Amino acid sequence: MNTNGRATSPFGSAHTLDSLLTEVRACRLCASSLPLGPRPVLVPHREARILVAGQAPGTKVPQSGIPFDDASGDRLRQWMGLDRAAFYDPLLVAFLPMGFCYPGRGASGDLPPRPECAATWRSRLLAQLPTVELVLLVGQYAQAWHLGTQRKATLTETVHAWRAYWPAALPLPHPSPRNNIWLKRNPWLELEVVPMLQQRVRSIIDLAR
Repeated sequence: MNTNGRATSPFGSAHTLDSLLTEVRACRLCASSLPLGPRPVLVPHREARILVAGQAPGTKVPQSGIPFDDASGDRLRQWMGLDRAAFYDPLLVAFLPMGFCYPGRGASGDLPPRPECAATWRSRLLAQLPTVELVLLVGQYAQAWHLGTQRKATLTETVHAWRAYWPAALPLPHPSPRNNIWLKRNPWLELEVVPMLQQRVRSIIDLAR
């Protein structure tokens, strides 16, 4: 995950990350398509060890400016075995969703992340995260971007094949309460995958100390 970016990346300094974040927060590329207007929500830090690659902020997140500041975040913290303080420690966890702004509501839930976001910013921001050891690919859009042709035909198949991407990455379903039915149909996630995730997170924390 860009582990050699410190020496060779043109985006390789904290100063450049600050400048890049200033650009991101001033972005208006898809302002006319955003029902709540542009309010990018992301937390990248050059020393972060875990990257949460989510979908896009929900309706509550633009108000607080805090990633996963909702019921989805409660479940994701439980899966990771982290309390709120550790989950929001930028030296441990970075948040870089596929879309930085709330995309609006569709017929069956939130709309997909705006495609302009990842196309414009994602590679440049990932180059600023040289110490990431584990990427959590939350949902189909993050899995499609990060896994490419290694992704399986469906989200369920991709998550079930988690060992193929481990230990650098872990595909997960979205932790939203809307996925409760999926979780009931796939109990192996919490029985088999979550304990491995918690063990990996603990080992990353221990090595970082």
